[in-house]
Amino acid sequence: MTSPDQNVYQAFSSRFPADGNRLFIEGFDGRRVSYGEVDAITARMANALAAAGVRKGDRVAGVLEKSPEGVLLYLSVCRMGGVYMPVSTGLTPVEVAYVIKDSVPRVVVCDPSWMDHVGHGRSEAHLAVLTLDTTGGGSFMDACAAQSSQFATAQGQGNDPNSIVYTSGTTGQPKGAILTNGLVIWNAIALSDTWKITHADVLLHANPMAFGLFGTTTPVVANGAAMLLLPKFDAQHVIEALPRATMFAGVPTYYTRLLDKPAFDRNVCRGMRLFITGSAPMRADVFAEFTERTGHVLLDRYGLTEALLVTSNLVDDQRRANTSGLPLSGSKLRVLDEQRKSVKPGEVGNIEVWQPWMFAGYLHAPEKTRAALTEDGWFITGDFGRVDERGYVTVLGRGTDLIISGGFNVYPKEVETCINRLPNVVESAVVGVPHRDLGEAVVAVIELKDKSAAFDTAAATAALKKKLAGYKVPKRIVVIDEMPRNTLGKIQKKLLKGRFSA
Repeated sequence: MTSPDQNVYQAFSSRFPADGNRLFIEGFDGRRVSYGEVDAITARMANALAAAGVRKGDRVAGVLEKSPEGVLLYLSVCRMGGVYMPVSTGLTPVEVAYVIKDSVPRVVVCDPSWMDHVGHGRSEAHLAVLTLDTTGGGSFMDACAAQSSQFATAQGQGNDPNSIVYTSGTTGQPKGAILTNGLVIWNAIALSDTWKITHADVLLHANPMAFGLFGTTTPVVANGAAMLLLPKFDAQHVIEALPRATMFAGVPTYYTRLLDKPAFDRNVCRGMRLFITGSAPMRADVFAEFTERTGHVLLDRYGLTEALLVTSNLVDDQRRANTSGLPLSGSKLRVLDEQRKSVKPGEVGNIEVWQPWMFAGYLHAPEKTRAALTEDGWFITGDFGRVDERGYVTVLGRGTDLIISGGFNVYPKEVETCINRLPNVVESAVVGVPHRDLGEAVVAVIELKDKSAAFDTAAATAALKKKLAGYKVPKRIVVIDEMPRNTLGKIQKKLLKGRFSA
């Protein structure tokens, strides 16, 4: 059994296939890297980073679009004992500049289109900026070409920092969560075991580069499977590539868009072993429609930036809509009330998790770190949900999404589930807005399948009153053309609250 108490590259490479000719990764332009080539490529990259001034413990930021070299860059930083920072290209230049200034990396490797923007985040400290494009070109790869293919992998321990991932910043400025070697290794291997990944698996990778590193890429690498990269999610491109894959992971929005395509059927999915969903709630009707159309049952999971993936359904178990499965092997999850007492099975409370290897806190924010961890070492997720008699977890939303209307708790997901069953509703988002009498009023924002059709809000309200207690029924229902979403496809409720608070 692989110990998490070591360098991430050491742990993962010990699990690579013995046959070095097996495919590691294929870019969308057809460029292929075998497992036998990984050692030499990452050695050259590590030597190039060292020549740029990176030493063990230094930070390297990647502001990159997806490419085989982008994944190999992460492994090379792991190999030299550095700390990798995946920065989403879906952020604005101002947001990227904040991350660079806050974290002070030694080197930034960025897509050429970000070269000018990255400079705005420079501090007084020395910062080298190198480029890497989606075709494997750029100043970084030029520097790698002149380097040796030999590199002594740095020794590491489980508590050493491996990565810094910035949270989305929904409640203020983003925070840099420090992920340890032990957490990354344990989580990747636990997921590869839970999902029964083997060397024969091929993941069709359509998730964003930064957000798709942990929980998508690492479980595949940790068990020596292969990856086919798509530059971004495109339903038609996914359908065309699926016959070559055995696994696919994506947010619920990906699956609704695939189901909109008549060509997405059982024949296209005949070679698939596993479809994974998560990061946002999956509608029960879409869950059922997916099974009917493809013959596959979606596997849901639940995760957070600080804890990576926390729970997952099992491959061989019966999977249900709106259930994110069991805590990963070796970890624990509890649900507590406001008095910090355990609730009964099926009751709603605040979710806390304990893992054998935990994140090391927030960069430059000891007070936020203390607030995130309990005295007995559990991480306070900020999410609320429930656990059934079997131990299966259902996540109902962020603590910041909870609506308290007239003294009653309203859980948005419960209301959204009822709204999503109404005719012509493709998706809904329920938010609380300030109300003089109630404190907060429930407002429902909906997106229609047929945008040209009229929507009778009075009839919708009447229908909801038959399903929900009065305090849960929205005081206002608003129809918009398209939900605001982040890079992962999550609805940005903060923007909706701001828009409709008046």
